[in-house]
Amino acid sequence: MTRKLLSDFDIARYHEDGFVISKSFFDPQEIDLLSKSAREDHELDKHSFGRRDGEGGTVKLSLWNHPGEGIYGMFARCERMVRSVEKILEGEAYHYHSKMIMKDAKIGGAWAWHQDYGYWYQNYVLRPLLTSVSIAVDPATRENGCLQVIAGSHHCGRINHVLSGDQAGADMERVNDILKRMPLVYCVMEPGDAIFFHPNLLHRSDQNNSDNPRWSMICCYNAARNNPARESHHPSYTPLHVVSDAKIKEVGIKRFSDDATDVAWLSDSKDKSATVLES
Repeated sequence: MTRKLLSDFDIARYHEDGFVISKSFFDPQEIDLLSKSAREDHELDKHSFGRRDGEGGTVKLSLWNHPGEGIYGMFARCERMVRSVEKILEGEAYHYHSKMIMKDAKIGGAWAWHQDYGYWYQNYVLRPLLTSVSIAVDPATRENGCLQVIAGSHHCGRINHVLSGDQAGADMERVNDILKRMPLVYCVMEPGDAIFFHPNLLHRSDQNNSDNPRWSMICCYNAARNNPARESHHPSYTPLHVVSDAKIKEVGIKRFSDDATDVAWLSDSKDKSATVLES
């Protein structure tokens, strides 16, 4: 049974502000299983890579297309997650890709201001009918480089992006004009909180210069009716097999780090989107 879905009020906030934070969307045991699994997962570490931020720092991440049968897949496919996403997208959704962002203490790099649709557009996804869900694995604070967003900036449409370090960032002249009219929000989160955000929402994060890591798992979804016009490194419409919420604990307790058998890892040499992955 679904324990928690985004409410109609949450959905209205999402469409107005471009994001909504759902507190305790996942419970402490679920997040503890995800944290242990990720940190003990040698395949996740082996397939990770870094992206320079143009400020002297590097962000480490791993990403994959299809959710699989391991604990990562259970988070991406669980009923409360998928049904919430379908409420946002107003119809069937499929898994576009997921990633683990490993912003470690003292060395975790920054992300430039960007929009996800700024590069998904290049994958021939014709409309911004996508959404992302970032799950806090660790506490996210201003000190360890939490996500920053410009509330309402998704209403500005797609903005041109240019390279900054290894990342593609939004045109800063336009971003600075937007910041004069729309509020900057620091998304402080506790483990288990989840932020749902629009693909045209401008967002960034600072380097992690604190003593505390900030890991997060981000699941991205596309509307089934928004199937890309051409093939790319991310999947076209693939039916998403939803599982019960209970599967997270069931699978997580059985195994921490066996996801190597069912996760198709992507690499920075194959996945062009890796140059601009969200913060």
